[in-house]
Amino acid sequence: MSQSLGWLLLILSGLLDVAWAVSMKLTQGYTRPGWTALSIVLLAAFVYLLGKVLTVLPVGSAYAVWTGIGALGTVLLGVVLFGETVSALRVVGAVLVIAGIAALKQAPA
Repeated sequence: MSQSLGWLLLILSGLLDVAWAVSMKLTQGYTRPGWTALSIVLLAAFVYLLGKVLTVLPVGSAYAVWTGIGALGTVLLGVVLFGETVSALRVVGAVLVIAGIAALKQAPA
């Protein structure tokens, strides 16, 4: 696998992580079988992809980018889907995460 494909699959893994986090909320404490099953499938998919990606990308940068995608995506979907609040501090935090991801992506491995 090339590094370019690795970065693409890392983004996909991060997006699956976001979907997993949302599905976890929708399981309502694992009391809804359909959402619970989807949650398990999403978990397996993002872990598999992340493991594959780590064969070609530096673990520190890849994990930080993956975590950032998951954190930002989950915050955004929390606001959009569940009406979570947007505050100045949350926006500043999101901007700092984005800046950190950009810095790690640009830094030599």
